[in-house]
Amino acid sequence: MYIPPLFSALRQTFAEGYTLNALRGDISAGLTVGIIAIPLAMALAIAVGVPPQHGLYTVLIAGALIALTGGSRFNVSGPTAAFVVILLPITQQFGVGGLLLCTAMAGVILISMGVLRAGALLQFIPYPVTLGFTAGIGVVIATLQIKDAFGLSDVQPTANYIEQISALAQAMPSIQVGDTLVAAITLAVLIIWPRFVPKIPGHLAALAVGSLVGLALNSADISVATIGERFNYEVDGVSHPGIPPFLPSFMWPWEFSGANGQPLVLSFELFRQLLAPAFAIAMLGAIESLLCAVVADGMAGTKHDPNGELIGQGLGNIVAPLFGGITATAAIARSAANVRAGAFSPIAAIIHAGVVLLAMLFLAPIFSHLPMAALAALLLMVAWNMSEPKHVIHTLRIAPRNDVLVLLTCLSLTVLFDMVLAVGVGLLLAAGLFIKSMSDLTDTSSVGRDAQDIPDLPDSVAVYAIRGPLFFGAAEKALSVLRKFNPEIRVVIIDLRGVPMLDMTALAALSNVLNDYEKNDIGIIFLGASAKVRHKMHRAGIGLGSTKISHAVNVQLAQARALDWLNIRTDTTPTETEQPTSNTGLTDT
Repeated sequence: MYIPPLFSALRQTFAEGYTLNALRGDISAGLTVGIIAIPLAMALAIAVGVPPQHGLYTVLIAGALIALTGGSRFNVSGPTAAFVVILLPITQQFGVGGLLLCTAMAGVILISMGVLRAGALLQFIPYPVTLGFTAGIGVVIATLQIKDAFGLSDVQPTANYIEQISALAQAMPSIQVGDTLVAAITLAVLIIWPRFVPKIPGHLAALAVGSLVGLALNSADISVATIGERFNYEVDGVSHPGIPPFLPSFMWPWEFSGANGQPLVLSFELFRQLLAPAFAIAMLGAIESLLCAVVADGMAGTKHDPNGELIGQGLGNIVAPLFGGITATAAIARSAANVRAGAFSPIAAIIHAGVVLLAMLFLAPIFSHLPMAALAALLLMVAWNMSEPKHVIHTLRIAPRNDVLVLLTCLSLTVLFDMVLAVGVGLLLAAGLFIKSMSDLTDTSSVGRDAQDIPDLPDSVAVYAIRGPLFFGAAEKALSVLRKFNPEIRVVIIDLRGVPMLDMTALAALSNVLNDYEKNDIGIIFLGASAKVRHKMHRAGIGLGSTKISHAVNVQLAQARALDWLNIRTDTTPTETEQPTSNTGLTDT
């Protein structure tokens, strides 16, 4: 009985022995990654259309729970940029409540994937598909930040990317000098700082500089929008700017407001509408988390449990929405920073959640002064790193034409439509092109009399060789050569030594060919079929009850059997145990 893995990374850590030095490494890494996560969590929450505290709640709840129960020692989970293109439309259509309910549904799907041991299946997603949709997501995220980076007003949410670009272009006359200046300075610090002071997180320095510039501009009566101006919370009916400096309380997702500002009304129709985006969230979360675990393992020399990680991700995404947390998954940049900072175990990720908790309790008033333009600049840098322009250009230069087509298709569909369509079409296109490539490797050809391993045979014996897998994409083309009858041919030897597998389509097509041969009283000898291929042919009933169909394990036996059928006596005539039988058509030669 299969027992789903829980706490697998934590159990592995303690099985190896947890020392004081390991604890020091976890504390150092947890503090470093926690500082990195605070502004990113707020910025990404804003990017998906919810107040910034929901991003902090996600790190606090999901980040700790996934680390505790998951299968990767170094994954650091929380809000990530990859989800922006999926979550923003959900928020716009169903409100915060719909987003939280959809996240919980995705958590259930993730747990199901882990229980069904689907973790290993995700490695079959082609690299061009992954690179294409991540690059497309980067383009969309960057576009969404233009509004806050330039302080544009009256930019309403739109249904597609083209309309979004049009709305931004129409709003350009409302550009604000203060916001633009803050975004430019913040972005410049993000680019320059890591080159000179790599030990201090660049985005922390950039936000500090951007905030100081914003305060200076506001004091000079140059308007700069801040978190405190954009968001507020209520306590006892009194509104306060910024984010609340206290822990989230338990609430069912449907008790949060929908798109109309009222609590959601649970119905079968609501679940039906949320099922497709929930599945998309689960698939993207699984892909990103397991890719992240592979990267971390490569850096640290460890091995993660993919199914345990999926179950941990599912639990985190079920529990977090109960406390206002949005969708969480492992973040590659934060996980890599976790390894570089000396992490030894999942305790580092738990400490990182504790850092966010302390910041939320004691620094919330300061967060209200963060400029929206500075957070937009931070996400612009995230989008640039996520789109990986160098990798995209390199792939376009060196990759085969089919892979380039898949990459560009996924990128374009992600930008113009959505990631779900892009991944679906990308996988279908990649599969179709792969099938076409494999079918090109399969062919059937007539073997000439001068072939090295084919002995002298009468003119009434024809030899054909099939090379490559016989499957639905190649069977008809490969077997069409066998349909060309020569009235002088009485025996056909079909060389199957180069056929590693065949499927039901190939078996059906082969059966039709053999029926035609039998009607024309032509004998068939299959040469060198593997045990696996012979077993499939036997189960399909090929040759059952026929005395004109046989198998031979080598060329000499095939030659002897053909000559025997033609009543030509030779010294190599097969023994009685090698003759075809009337009940199966198969022999144990």
